[in-house]
Amino acid sequence: MTRASMRAQIFQGPGRLELHEVPVPQPGPGEVVVCVRAALTCGTDLKGWKRGHRLFAPGMIYGHEFAGEIAMVGAGVSKWRAGDTVTAVNSAPCNECFYCRRGQQQLCEDLENRFNWGAFAEYIRVPAHIVAQNMYAVPAGVPLAHAGIIEPLACAIHGVDVGRVRFGDTVAILGAGAQSLMQIRIARAMGAAQVLVVGRSRGRLERARAMGADHVFSALDGDALAFVRAHTAGRGADVTLEAAGVAETWQQALAMTRPGGTAVMFSGLPGGAQVPLDATKLHYGQVAVQGIFHHTPRYVEMALHMLASGALDAGALIDGAISLEQVEDGLRRMDRGEVVKLAVAAQQPADRSRAASGEPAAVS
Repeated sequence: MTRASMRAQIFQGPGRLELHEVPVPQPGPGEVVVCVRAALTCGTDLKGWKRGHRLFAPGMIYGHEFAGEIAMVGAGVSKWRAGDTVTAVNSAPCNECFYCRRGQQQLCEDLENRFNWGAFAEYIRVPAHIVAQNMYAVPAGVPLAHAGIIEPLACAIHGVDVGRVRFGDTVAILGAGAQSLMQIRIARAMGAAQVLVVGRSRGRLERARAMGADHVFSALDGDALAFVRAHTAGRGADVTLEAAGVAETWQQALAMTRPGGTAVMFSGLPGGAQVPLDATKLHYGQVAVQGIFHHTPRYVEMALHMLASGALDAGALIDGAISLEQVEDGLRRMDRGEVVKLAVAAQQPADRSRAASGEPAAVS
């Protein structure tokens, strides 16, 4: 027998999340409903909570990184059944529009209508287009909280991949948050010989060193550009990844990139932001500047393989667990730089035993 209601964190506008009892979602054709075992806090959650976002409408259930057990399956779902442990990302492309047909699925013309939110709750409905393309069984040996990281990991892989990191390259990364820490491991997997990380927080930079950075530097200590040049014979990095998300670091990323290299602008800026760039460096240095956004099904698949192989230990990015009631406090801790990510345990013990006994049941 299916429960009628569940607890969920509802976005009420910038700086306001409220825990409410809401109806348990029901699956439509091709859809599944997942019992959320672990959700993860994310930098996008933090930014949206602080300043709002055009995709975050008041009244919506918040959060988007999760893993759990399928509780219900909708009509026509044959690949999955109740009890399967799965993780899914927050969108999937249409594969029919101008951009999808040209292999740029991250720019799908219908993308804004194909997002899925609602991970900070006891159950989440996964739409059919995501079930069909971007939902996966959790690999054996991967904890559910770790599996929830595939969405930001897929984005990080996308960013490093378009930078065309090659064996022997020096990669410079601006920022020391979750994306930067994942980019270190990805750059290493792609053959980078040297990874340099520039940030501000010394604690975060030490974590970057533990993730595999060769040299780290706090921008509070002096000239970050001189630091990069000192480790690249004065040339600059072959590939620079901007993952700090301020106009100044966009400019620094270009300055830190060697002639003929690539600067990847990973982090978005507020809408309408204008960043002056050094035209002489761009033109005469023939530096490629690459914007980057979101992920594709191929990058999601790569993220899953990276977790399954142990190439990334997601646990190194997760600084403990919190309850569903503590999500807003967890975002405050992220904002203060105390944690990188937190795992949100949505289900209470009684709920776990109920789900284990088969409630809610699969529906057809």
